Amino acid sequence: MFSHDMWQRTSDLMSAVHRHPFVVALGDGTLDRDRFAFYMVQDGRYLEAYSKVLATASARATDPADAAFWAQSAHTALAAERLLHAGYIEELGADAKALATSPTCLAYASYLQATALTAPYEVIAAAVLPCFWIYQDVGTALLRHAGDANGHPYGKWISTYADPGFAASVEQAKGIADRLAAAADGDTREAMAQAYCRAAAYEWMFWDSAWRRETWPTQQWLAP
Repeated sequence: MFSHDMWQRTSDLMSAVHRHPFVVALGDGTLDRDRFAFYMVQDGRYLEAYSKVLATASARATDPADAAFWAQSAHTALAAERLLHAGYIEELGADAKALATSPTCLAYASYLQATALTAPYEVIAAAVLPCFWIYQDVGTALLRHAGDANGHPYGKWISTYADPGFAASVEQAKGIADRLAAAADGDTREAMAQAYCRAAAYEWMFWDSAWRRETWPTQQWLAP
C-alpha cells in the first residue's frame, strides 16, 4: 500500500524526527519555553494555511465521503487545534505580533497551498498526509515515554496528538491516499510519493526551525 511504502521510504527521516532535540526536549518537558512559544506561534500560522488546503482538498475531492472528511478536518485544524495554540500562547505570554513568519513556515505553507491549487487531487491527498501522520506518531511516542501527560508542562500538546480520535482521522487520511494510489497510473503514484516525501521533510524542518528560532537572514536590510 502507498502509506506503508511511504513510511518505509521515509524511515530514516522519521528516526531523525524522533531524535531531534526539539522533539526530545518536548517529550522530556525540558524544552525552553521561548522555543515552544516560537513554535506555537509559527504552527498557528501554518494551521491557518493548512485548513485552507484541506478545504481545497474537500472542494476538489471526487468522492463525497472524502469531501466530508477533508471539510471536517479543515474545521478541526482551524478551530480545535487553534484553541490549543491560543491557550499556550496566552499561558506563555508570547507576543505573536513581534514574531515574523519564519522562512520554513512560509515555505511549507506555500508548498501545500500551491499543491492544492495546481496538482491533481491524488497528489493533494498525499501532500497533506504527513502533517496528520507524523504528528500522531510523535504524540503517541511522547505519551508512551512520559507515561502520563497529567502534570507534564506540554501535556496538552502531547494528549492532543496522542488522542485515539486523532489516530482515527489519521487512518482515514491514510485510507484515502491508499485508495487513490491504487487506482492511479505510475506517473501519478510517483508524483504522490514525491509530494509525501517533500511534506515529510518540511515537518522535520519545521521543528528544526523552532529549535533555532529561525529568522530571516535578510531582515537587517528590511524596514521594520
